[in-house]
Amino acid sequence: MEHKPSIFPARIGILFLLPALFFVAIFLIFPFIWVIIISFTNQTLTGATAANPQFVGLENYARLFDFSRWMRSGEFGASLLITVQFVLGSALIGQAGLGLLIAVLFYRRKGWARRIVTTLAVLAWIIPEVVVAFAWFAYLDRDSGTLNMILSALGLGKPDWLFDYPLLSIIIFNTWRGSAFSMLLFQSALETIPPSYIETADVAGASAWQKFRDILVPLLRGHIATDLILITLWTFNVFTPYLLTGGGPTNRTQLVSIYTYKTAFQFFRFGQGAAIAVVMMFINLTLALIYLSTLRRQRVDA
Repeated sequence: MEHKPSIFPARIGILFLLPALFFVAIFLIFPFIWVIIISFTNQTLTGATAANPQFVGLENYARLFDFSRWMRSGEFGASLLITVQFVLGSALIGQAGLGLLIAVLFYRRKGWARRIVTTLAVLAWIIPEVVVAFAWFAYLDRDSGTLNMILSALGLGKPDWLFDYPLLSIIIFNTWRGSAFSMLLFQSALETIPPSYIETADVAGASAWQKFRDILVPLLRGHIATDLILITLWTFNVFTPYLLTGGGPTNRTQLVSIYTYKTAFQFFRFGQGAAIAVVMMFINLTLALIYLSTLRRQRVDA
C-alpha cells in the first residue's frame, strides 16, 4: 500500500519560521511600505502638515529630479555626483585596491609583519565609527593635528585638510577604515590557489607582475567582482563622513546619505526625505540584482 508523504514536517517548519517572519515584517517590510507612503505626502515634523499631511503625488520626486536646479550645491543631483566620486575613490579604487595590494604582498608569507598589518587593518574596521571619526578629526586638525605637526616639522606647511581637501579627506578616511574586508576576502581567496601555479611560474622565470597579471588576477576575478559590488553597496550608504565634516564645507562632502538626513531630520521635511530614501532603495536594489546575477553566472561558469 502506497503511503502519501506527511505534510506535518512542512507545517512544523513554517511554525518555526513564524517568529523570524514576524520580525522581518515589523522591522523591514512595514518600514519599507511606510516610507513609500510618506514619500507621496508633504508630511513634516512641525506645522499643519505634521498632524494632517496631504497627498501630493509625485511632487517630492519631481523636486528631486528638477533639472533646472539638479546640480546646484545642496541639491540631490550634486549630492549624487559627490557620492559617485566618493564610491569610486573610496570603494572601487581605495578599499578594493588597498585590500588586494596587502593580500598579494603578504601572499605565502609568514611572520610578525603580516600579523601586525592584518591586526591593524582589522582593528580599524571594528573600532566604533564615532571613535574612529573623532580620532581622524584630531589627526587632520589644521592647528594641532598629528599630520600637520609632521608636515610642519618637515617644512611642508600646515594645510587645512578638512577645508581645502574635504572630499579627498573622507575618501582616505573611509579607505583606511574599510580596507580590512577586501584584504580578508582576498587573503582567503589566495589560499585556495594551488602553490604549484606560482612555483611553475617561478621556474619559468616569470616576474612578480607577470604572476599577478596572468595567474592571480584571472583566478581572483570572481572574488574581485563580489568584493566590488559588496563594498559599493556599503559605501553608497555610509554615513560616517558626517561625523568628520558634517557634509561641509559648503556641501562639498554632502553625500546622499547626509542629504537625506538633513532633509528629514534637520529641515523636518519627512515627505521629501522619504522620497530620497525610496530612490536610494531602488539604486541599492539595482546593485543587489547585479550582485545576484554575478553570483549566478559564476555558478554557471563553474
